[in-house]
Amino acid sequence: MIPGLIILLVIVVLVAIKTIKIVPQSEVLIVERLGRYHKTAEAGLNIIWPFIDRVRARVDLREQTMDVQPQSVITKDNVTIRIDTVVFFQITEARNAVYEIQNLQNGIKYLTTTTMRDIIGKMELDTTLSSREQINSQLRQILDEATDKWGCKVNRVEIKDIDPPKDIREAMEKQMNAERNKRAVILEADGQKQAAITIAEGEKESKILQADAEKETNIRKAEGDRQARILRATGEAEAIKQIAEAKAQEIERVYTAIKNSNPDDKLIQLKALEALEEVSKGDANKVFIPFEATKALAGLGSLKEITKD
Repeated sequence: MIPGLIILLVIVVLVAIKTIKIVPQSEVLIVERLGRYHKTAEAGLNIIWPFIDRVRARVDLREQTMDVQPQSVITKDNVTIRIDTVVFFQITEARNAVYEIQNLQNGIKYLTTTTMRDIIGKMELDTTLSSREQINSQLRQILDEATDKWGCKVNRVEIKDIDPPKDIREAMEKQMNAERNKRAVILEADGQKQAAITIAEGEKESKILQADAEKETNIRKAEGDRQARILRATGEAEAIKQIAEAKAQEIERVYTAIKNSNPDDKLIQLKALEALEEVSKGDANKVFIPFEATKALAGLGSLKEITKD
């Protein structure tokens, strides 16, 4: 009795293990019943009846990468190059990925190789080396359209490396070196040109500033000379004016003094002689008065009459 229960219990456990399936996240199970597609088991707990149902395939729905082996491709100008490519794809319809193609990854590899040869065969080597983005875009578009019926979406195609023949690489390196040397010479010449222009502009600005400074100096100097002459002239005029005023005051005081002293003829004649004596001083100026002219000095007595008025 007990051995029978144990056997029954073992059978129940085995049936439960076969019946209950737990599917991880981002995966699905393709389930067949009696050899035909039955359902797609989603993530979580699923019931699969033993003996009549079976799991045909476990499909990963995450984005996957596939490294396509380097392929030899001939360009339009008959140069053989090797291209290394990586394809990023994602399964969107698990049923189609299992039933529409025998091996999805092999199909993507072969399709990538043939499509790449077709695209590169229409391009020359220089264009191929400088048009990676264009090649990637064309590859992705063609592969995405072709794999759509397989329930697969091609997200990106990246060319990792383009390897031309050795002689072509050497020629390209020489060309790049020559181009670098050319750019270096051009940049050096441009630098010398800019330096010469900068120096010339600096000298020009310096000369302009120097000329402006000299001009300003001359203007200020001329203005100073003018002001100095004006001040000197004003001072001289003021001095002459003051001297004249002093002379006039002196004459007025002398005149007033003479008038107030009531002079006689002898005093007037004596003052006249003193004045003549002052006039005759010095070697350059000599005054000779004839004896007869002394009589005329008596006529100065009329000054007495004038002062009396």
